[in-house]
Amino acid sequence: MRTYWNFKSGIKHIDAWESNCWVQVTCPTDEDREFLEMELGMPDYFMDDVSDADERARYDMDEGWLMIILRIPHLKSVSSRSPYTTIPLGIVIKGDRIITICNQETRMMLDFINHQMRRGAGFTDASDLVFRLFLSASVWYLKYLKQVNSIIEKAKRDLDKHIDNKDLVNLSRLQDSLTYFGTSIRGNESLLSKLKFRLPVDELDAELIEDVNIEMNQARETTAIYINILDSTMDTYANIINNNMNTVMRLLTSLNMIILFPTFITSMFGMNLTNGMEDWAMGFPVAIVACVVCTALSLWWFKRKKWL
Repeated sequence: MRTYWNFKSGIKHIDAWESNCWVQVTCPTDEDREFLEMELGMPDYFMDDVSDADERARYDMDEGWLMIILRIPHLKSVSSRSPYTTIPLGIVIKGDRIITICNQETRMMLDFINHQMRRGAGFTDASDLVFRLFLSASVWYLKYLKQVNSIIEKAKRDLDKHIDNKDLVNLSRLQDSLTYFGTSIRGNESLLSKLKFRLPVDELDAELIEDVNIEMNQARETTAIYINILDSTMDTYANIINNNMNTVMRLLTSLNMIILFPTFITSMFGMNLTNGMEDWAMGFPVAIVACVVCTALSLWWFKRKKWL
């Protein structure tokens, strides 16, 4: 799907491409690809690079075209294997042609357009658009990190009441998401440091870049903090599970030892051997009393040692 935006005096939707407009391509079709390659002359392999979900944050130049791949945060589904992930956003620039390509519709891009409409100032040039996309990505990393923190706190409260495999699996999924976030943020930071010397930067762009650096640094540090919290939380509950298992095994072993003494007595007197008690009328009561006494002494001893 293609959308055309005039951004010189605020963001305004237009029906067809014109010089110095922003072409937003979301979930590109074959028709979109043909338009970009045939009408605008974009190199065909740019589209393939953006379509690669594992493409790292980088930039490339070919025949005057500048392609920038920015890793942006994306919420797939809360019930998916990794609910929070990152996807590539392609930014392609040459002269009066500015194109963004994303293979999935994201909340970040919808919010970015709505925010720019409310701001009502538009973009001064392609560099301004690029750096504002960097800033929006950083802000959305922080938004999703707040959601991740809420999920972690809820899971911890549930685990304090009852250790459930479902909560532990959810925390494990968040670990994967935070790993994606941390790697992508570091890649974006490295890319931004290179683009400062590749794109034309004026005084306003320099201030915007400073804001982006602050937001990305905060996102990176927050991600690192949450990763450490998750690691320590998983280790803590793993130790609790091991401790509970040791407690159960100790209890079962203690009960086995308690049952061992009456089992030994009854087995000894129940054998078909002459022991002098088979003809004694008090033989059976004595064996029962011996079992009870041994069991009581064993219970007292194990409780004294706090093994029960």
